[in-house]
Amino acid sequence: MRARAVAISLLAVLATAPAFAVNPDEVLPDPKLEARARALSSELRCLVCQNQSIDDSDAPLARDLRVIVREKLKAGAGDDEIKRFLVDRYGEFVLLRPALSLHTALLWGGPFLVLLGGLVVVWSQARRRRPGSPSPLSVEERTALERMTGPGPGA
Repeated sequence: MRARAVAISLLAVLATAPAFAVNPDEVLPDPKLEARARALSSELRCLVCQNQSIDDSDAPLARDLRVIVREKLKAGAGDDEIKRFLVDRYGEFVLLRPALSLHTALLWGGPFLVLLGGLVVVWSQARRRRPGSPSPLSVEERTALERMTGPGPGA
């Protein structure tokens, strides 16, 4: 019982950790700009953590990127302009959802190709295991069977 309470408490702390990522001094006074900053920050990858957005990360670099996003928004830059600035500076890896292009086609299509390959393997295995019609007994096999079991009902 105690272990369950500890696990639930730990889960509650970990679940609320992303809420503390944005420091109060980073919050913009304009709620619309802050909403845009949050939306934009949730689309950008933390280059230190790599599996979190800069909005969720506590890393110092993520904080710096959040500040850059907010400064650019205050200066009147558009979302695409800010993304382009960060991609030019850090590469397309900074985007959590990279744009579909020739060099990212495998990234976007790879899971579907793996799924299709798996379905082909399952289908071919199912076809191979399908029982065929049994071949008729030869005369020697039939006589041996009759010797073991006795004459059939029609005899």
